[in-house]
Amino acid sequence: MYAVSKPRLGTRGQPEQSRVAILDAAVREFARDGVAGARTDAIARSAGVNKALLYYYFSDKEALYQAVLDHVFSGLRISILQALAQPLPPRERLKTYVCAHFDYIASNPLYPRIVHAEFLRAGREASNEGMAKSGSIPPVHQKGRGRASRAQAADSGTLRLQHIASEYFRPAFVGIAALLKEGTEQGEFRAVNPLHFIPSMISVIVFYFTIAPIMKVMAGVDPMSPARLAERRDAVLDFITSALFLQRPAETTATGKTKLKLKTRTKLAPQKRRWSGEPTQ
Repeated sequence: MYAVSKPRLGTRGQPEQSRVAILDAAVREFARDGVAGARTDAIARSAGVNKALLYYYFSDKEALYQAVLDHVFSGLRISILQALAQPLPPRERLKTYVCAHFDYIASNPLYPRIVHAEFLRAGREASNEGMAKSGSIPPVHQKGRGRASRAQAADSGTLRLQHIASEYFRPAFVGIAALLKEGTEQGEFRAVNPLHFIPSMISVIVFYFTIAPIMKVMAGVDPMSPARLAERRDAVLDFITSALFLQRPAETTATGKTKLKLKTRTKLAPQKRRWSGEPTQ
């Protein structure tokens, strides 16, 4: 009998699988240790490739980090825009979006850590450069390569935020804002300011995953179990729809009696969940 050879990763074996394996390993390392603490040798080892192959795909750790950010945000953008493009009435489309956003994060629970860390990092870099320009940092610390490095880091952080905003956040924000406007004009939604409502809605969807470790300690249960995720998904839908949906006007029944057509909570349809249900490490 001939032995079945195991597909090997690499530029000549399975190049795309190699790149994805490196990105997945980098997500875990960056989420756990941050950009400064993550090590490319650990990422390569976790991905099952050698370090030379990692540098074949990504010139340095910063290039790998940028690729991770694109990997994280591009998948979310696709999920959100697909949900918003569904040919559904405003209420149903809004609930479809909320479920799609929640399910994506539930399937990738490390992503919020990457996102929050990036916002903090970019803001810190910009703040440090602003302090240097204003003279808040003593001159001795502004001379030589230190000052140039801070300026370069600040520019890099600003460019990353601009890239994230234009490529990923703006398309989603515009789509959700258009849905809110449509629902308001049709008398289905309360009139809300998208600049306030959209960040609040996203926070309700995402923040649960950020505080999952402390929730596990406080509640004594696994917040990432399938049962708890299903409960949270229902709670998120109920919270957002209660805040946004208008009470529909009274309707007359066939018997001539008047009844109120109340908004209904969305029940989870039987479906194959996309998250694994494995507890976070």
